Amino acid sequence: MTAFIAPGATLGVMGGGQLGRMFVHAAQRMGYFTAVLDPDPASPAGLVAHHHIKCDYLDEQGLAQLMQRCAAVTTEFENVPAAALMTLGAHRPVAPGADAVAICQDRAAEKAQFVRCGVPCAPHALIETPEQLAAVAADLLPGILKTARLGYDGKGQLRVRTRDELGSAWATLKQAPCVLEKLLPLAYEVSVIVARSADAAVVHFPLQQNLHRDGVLAVTQVPSPDLTPAVQQRAIDAAERVAQSMAYVGVLCVEFFVLADGAVVANEMAPRPHNSGHYSVDACDLSQFELQVRAMTGAPLRAPRLHSPAVMLNLLGDLWFRDGGERETAPPWQDVLALPGAHLHLYGKATARRGRKMGHLTLTAATLDEARRTASQAAALLGIDAFREGG
Repeated sequence: MTAFIAPGATLGVMGGGQLGRMFVHAAQRMGYFTAVLDPDPASPAGLVAHHHIKCDYLDEQGLAQLMQRCAAVTTEFENVPAAALMTLGAHRPVAPGADAVAICQDRAAEKAQFVRCGVPCAPHALIETPEQLAAVAADLLPGILKTARLGYDGKGQLRVRTRDELGSAWATLKQAPCVLEKLLPLAYEVSVIVARSADAAVVHFPLQQNLHRDGVLAVTQVPSPDLTPAVQQRAIDAAERVAQSMAYVGVLCVEFFVLADGAVVANEMAPRPHNSGHYSVDACDLSQFELQVRAMTGAPLRAPRLHSPAVMLNLLGDLWFRDGGERETAPPWQDVLALPGAHLHLYGKATARRGRKMGHLTLTAATLDEARRTASQAAALLGIDAFREGG
């Protein structure tokens, strides 16, 4: 991984969603050719890449074709089978590697990794059997029961207050392996996005302060309005420690809870660029996607610089159905684009669905207060719930 892969080579990405699309755009801007492996013929990344290999992630012929075309490969979401990345990694540089992705695919393994690194995380218990369910400590309730695998954006998660609710929730989740996490008194949430190279160089973005609704990221503010220097340093140190512990290569996001007493607790991590870092395309001199390209090609990693405070609004498919009916109606883009510092990013998805990530809107300004005021105007135009100052 230390040999530099120069522009003109082809870079591959497993997964064809919006993160892959933005990776492709960054790679192409830097002079690379691109190849996407994704089974969806209308995948957002596949539509803009030089090559789209339309097959399952474990298809042997498809993986062989990706290896033949590409000098290096990355992934755009954590549920790409680790086995596929292991196959690719035997022949081409793959960043991040299969071992790191496998940890991030399993909440129990993820929690164990935090513990190994000495990074605090929420008190929790693994539930795979009725005996483990019965043995859950009373002080873990109330809590959130989460499936150990294939959960994201609030999917596979249920809040529980009592043992009876816990048993019912586990049944609802079909008794899949789960992790029960104790609910903690949150003050706010932040995320740290780091990029690490094969020679162990690490850089990070400013901390993002995030607001989630129904388990889905709704608003990101940078710089964080509530952050203290002590909290910032603890979160950065923890994220870098996690990356180093996995010999990670690529872009990694670690999400943290900041508790009412100022303690910083790791929530989860994603082995890829992250929704909370999308603002970096418009507000930083290096985006998270350019750092993804740099890390996988052995290019120098430079610390990104925030040149404009920013607020990012996630645009879900619900905005296309604001009248409550079933007919899609385009949001008022003309009014939104008239706002100062508005940067609209739509992901090229053919149809809108409630809850589906369709795009994001970043508002930049000279100060965070100005960006927040403009973001509030945009939210009102789009029918997005208002967000309080500082969250």
